[in-house]
Amino acid sequence: MELVEELIEKRERHNAEAEKHKHLRDKLNEQTKEWVQKRDELNGQARELIEIANSHKTKRNELNQEVRDTKVHRDEWNKKVNDLAEKLAKKKRDKEPRKGPSIRQLKKKQKTLELQQMTSVMKPDKEKELIEQIGLLSKEIKVLENELEGDEDIKGLLEDASEAREKAEFYHAKVEGLADSSQAEHDSMMGVYEKSDTIRKEADKAQENFIKCKVQADEEHQSHIELIRQVHDYDKMLSGLRQRDSTAPFVPAAPGSHRSDKDEAKEVYERFKKGEKLSTEDLMVLQKSGYL
Repeated sequence: MELVEELIEKRERHNAEAEKHKHLRDKLNEQTKEWVQKRDELNGQARELIEIANSHKTKRNELNQEVRDTKVHRDEWNKKVNDLAEKLAKKKRDKEPRKGPSIRQLKKKQKTLELQQMTSVMKPDKEKELIEQIGLLSKEIKVLENELEGDEDIKGLLEDASEAREKAEFYHAKVEGLADSSQAEHDSMMGVYEKSDTIRKEADKAQENFIKCKVQADEEHQSHIELIRQVHDYDKMLSGLRQRDSTAPFVPAAPGSHRSDKDEAKEVYERFKKGEKLSTEDLMVLQKSGYL
């Protein structure tokens, strides 16, 4: 019963190989689940970061709009400051005494003398005289300015100008504060976006590994199934052989046909040894020939 022994040996070898593929398939399926879990966790983290980044973006855009609105108010008050400065200068010119130099002329002369004192080398008595001239000019300017500031019209313009400058400075400081806050939101947004991109790349890598494991697991499963089918085929052949052994006695070949039956049986047996599958008819040929 050499054929039966070889069938049993092949059946066991294929079954062991099938178990190896099954074990590897199950291992790959576990890895597939792990990669899916990791991918989903990473994608969840990336989505959360995107939401945070978008909240920074929304806040930044709101602050930018506030900057634009506040600049409008600042520019309006700056214009008022300039307009009032022009009105004040004109009013002072109109209110200044007609005789003698104007305040503007006196200030120009004072500045010239101060520059001369700082840049020129002179004798002490000459420098003392120069300092006294500067002092007299300063007093004269102060007297004229006090007289002008006492004028109700000029006084009103000075108050308006002071208020306008305060408003302009307030809105300018607000613009700078809002701009700084907007930049901080922008920097935070970009930082979170970069972190999200890094995590998203990790998620994409996990997806690649998932697909790779899934393909390998499918291949191992197909190999397992194919080997199990072969094992079942061997089981069928062995079962058929055992039934024939118990129910059908050996029938020797008819005279004149022994040579051809033996040749055919030998060919079938050689095919079997090469690993080819045998049909029921092949088994009958082997049985008739005396191989079984």
